[in-house]
Amino acid sequence: MIRLSIKRLKKSLIRLFYPVLLLLTLAMMLVMFTFFRTDLNESIPFQSLFQKHYQIFALEMPSELSFAGERVPMEFFDVHESFDRELLINTYWQSQTLLFFKRANRFFPVIEPILKENNIPDDFKYLAIAESGLTNSTSPAGAVGFWQFLSGTAKDYGLEIREDIDERYHLEKSTEAACRFLHESYETYGNWTMVAASYNAGRRGINNQIDIQKQDDYYDLLLNEETARYLFRILAIKTIMENPETYGFMFRQKDLYQPVSFYSLDVDSTVTDFADFADSFGTNYKMLKFLNPWLRKPHLNNRSGRVYTLKIPADNSRLLPPADSGDPVSASN
Repeated sequence: MIRLSIKRLKKSLIRLFYPVLLLLTLAMMLVMFTFFRTDLNESIPFQSLFQKHYQIFALEMPSELSFAGERVPMEFFDVHESFDRELLINTYWQSQTLLFFKRANRFFPVIEPILKENNIPDDFKYLAIAESGLTNSTSPAGAVGFWQFLSGTAKDYGLEIREDIDERYHLEKSTEAACRFLHESYETYGNWTMVAASYNAGRRGINNQIDIQKQDDYYDLLLNEETARYLFRILAIKTIMENPETYGFMFRQKDLYQPVSFYSLDVDSTVTDFADFADSFGTNYKMLKFLNPWLRKPHLNNRSGRVYTLKIPADNSRLLPPADSGDPVSASN
């Protein structure tokens, strides 16, 4: 009887306090909802806080600008505005441009000496960024690699493409091929600005517009939007990367992607299994393909006995280097 009475008492108390608890809960939710709505609707303090902590600035334009030693006519309003557009886009698309800095630290040391050996102006390294962002990307049109070669053009300039090999992905060889194209364009146009434009539109496309418009200066030609923006994008990337702090980019040496150390190995026979091949040299399939992205299959058919030079990761090359100074650095360091 006593146990039964206690159970009944508990049930009575629950029935009594349940509505009270429910009302208290609803009241608290109403207070919180009102509080937050009131806070957000106070437009003046909220807007003031926003303006204090988030500001976007128009960019100071350089008074003088050049590409490959050739002057850019910044006194023309259309040239000024075209450059301003690309400078704004690449300054305020911070994540992408910061990745340019990071990747350039790894890949510019490969590209720069090849350009120099082929007497191509150093500014063309920024063309590779405009083309691919220094990645082995593939365009909707099927252009591939850092220098974005189409298959036919690549073969014309000596790159091997077959089922298991595509040298458009070979940084050194594709850079050499790009240099050959650029030299041929320079023989046609006699200035590097038009050479850069022809890399985007093709010599046939540029020549057609020269014939139609009776102008042979890039800045005087009306071109399709992509080619019209192309050189200005290169110029914007160059300007930012040569003056990172001016455009708000702060980073340390340890923030940049470091070159991966390797040694070279000549192969003149078929490789039936690159996983086993990599393992025999103390590495793995992933790292072997990272250094040799031009190897497109898990094997290499080499019945002709041609010599291919592979990059083999050096010992501990996958490990991050020891952390160094935390001081900010510029892109030239």
